[in-house]
Amino acid sequence: MSSQEPVFSNDLAGIIVGETAISDVQGDVGLLSYRGIDINDLVAVPFLHVVWLVLFGELPDEQQKSRLKAFMCRHSRLSHAEIDLLKQVPRDLHPMLVLQGLVPLLTLPEELRLEVEPDAEYGLFLAAKISALVAAHYRLSQNKVILAPEPGKRFHENFLTMFSGSAPTEEQRRMLDAAQILQMEHSFNCGTFAGRVCASSLAPIQSSISASIGTLFGKLHGGADQAALEMAIEIGSPDKAEAYVTHCLANKEKIMGMGHREYRTVDPRAKILKPMAVELCQDDESKNLLATLIAVEEACQRAFADKDKEIWANVEFYKGAVFHSLGIPTHFFTAMFAMSRVYGYIAHFLEFRRDSRLIRPRARYTGPAVQSHNKTAA
Repeated sequence: MSSQEPVFSNDLAGIIVGETAISDVQGDVGLLSYRGIDINDLVAVPFLHVVWLVLFGELPDEQQKSRLKAFMCRHSRLSHAEIDLLKQVPRDLHPMLVLQGLVPLLTLPEELRLEVEPDAEYGLFLAAKISALVAAHYRLSQNKVILAPEPGKRFHENFLTMFSGSAPTEEQRRMLDAAQILQMEHSFNCGTFAGRVCASSLAPIQSSISASIGTLFGKLHGGADQAALEMAIEIGSPDKAEAYVTHCLANKEKIMGMGHREYRTVDPRAKILKPMAVELCQDDESKNLLATLIAVEEACQRAFADKDKEIWANVEFYKGAVFHSLGIPTHFFTAMFAMSRVYGYIAHFLEFRRDSRLIRPRARYTGPAVQSHNKTAA
């Protein structure tokens, strides 16, 4: 047995804990790729085609495209039993808690249709249901009727119609496709790793996805998009951003959406999403919120430059502005994130389970020394 002290990292920073062929995050140079294809080359690809790529390592052929589109549309329709289940949930419950709680309760289909391994089809079934649950929970919270998808329409065209009750413009559909592609997969992020830990115990895929969703809810992970836009709402206007940033830095308060654990330069996803937000945010309220976010980023960059450091906004920072312009309330932002990242969770579940081992890290004990209860009497 080696006497060498094991590597210790309280947050696993820099510790390699596995291998993946799904995505590559090159934080030092600001690059992200899915299955070897740069994210810049995927952002305009149809959403479901990127889903297939992430799950199976190649873009779908024509038959696979057709089957996948029909499958996702079919299962984006909630059954009467699923609607009854959703109606038992308080209408003001945060959507992320709804998803985490209901995903394990969904009944998986008995008949397989996609000609892929069962867990992959179960995962796609759950992903379709997540989009339907998000839309339906919003409709119920507004005391509106739950809507069903229409065959032939694109996935996010159906979702936005089911959510708001009106069909989106082509630009809105395209923007949502792009935003969801950008956040679909990101290697061993916190939520994905939680799902891998769950999968390592041989728990089923719905349990793994639920564990990932619960982890994504945190403000230091997926919840940053909601927090960033609510910050902009609180600030109110671009001219107040400098004072806000100065106050936060002086009091060591975190500015949500600024900086990223992986990227030492600009987040490549934010680089794509920021100009999209500028293009999409055309009404006065959205323009003001976006201008406030930009002013916050610029104020942060000036403050860090004074210390010879750099900081950049991450993808969550500008994503909220895009969602807001699409009519999505802030407390639904992270559920929108889950709607996209679930495909990464499925891909990692499939990859990990092919050669899985129970994840069982070792802890360094820091409590009191053990005391014997069998001392010999004097």
